Amino acid sequence: MSNTPLSDTWERGDPYEYYVGRWSRRIAPAFVNWLNAPPGRRWLDVGCGTGALCAAIVEHGSPASVAGVEPSEGFRETAKKTLSDRATFYAGSAAAIPLQEASVDVVVSGLVLNFVPDPAAALAEMVRVTASQGILGAYVWDYAGKMELMRYFWDAAAYLDPGASKLDEGVRVPLCRPDALADLFAPPAWRRST
Repeated sequence: MSNTPLSDTWERGDPYEYYVGRWSRRIAPAFVNWLNAPPGRRWLDVGCGTGALCAAIVEHGSPASVAGVEPSEGFRETAKKTLSDRATFYAGSAAAIPLQEASVDVVVSGLVLNFVPDPAAALAEMVRVTASQGILGAYVWDYAGKMELMRYFWDAAAYLDPGASKLDEGVRVPLCRPDALADLFAPPAWRRST
């Protein structure tokens, strides 16, 4: 097996959509409905990718505005094509959001925090741009258990080549477990006083 560092970075929207983006579009509306944010709020999707969560916000969140931040130009272009003038997209990362402090009311991140090099720094940045009394929420795939599409794939890969188990996102990405994601949101270090 190669010693080349693993990369979970996608550069083009169409291959991602074909692979797992279609499932992202199914979970995003459920998340927006679960958040139950009041209408007329300014939303930000951190790591917006191809725009699945932004589209769900537009359709189900009754937003005043929707913005997305994404480092991949290919993903941003796919999102822009999908949403045209219904959302604004910025080049940036979860740890460097190009918006002013307290400038949005609802900050969300779907299927991204488990791939961010420093999730605590990303969360602190998300808190920075969230207005007082705002809402902050995130979700990731449970690669270790309930994301069966991935689980079956990695189980089969490890069965055929035991060395493939080192690549399994359920093993190498601890933030994909519910307790790890809850722990990320629990520390007081990133909280600001209101």
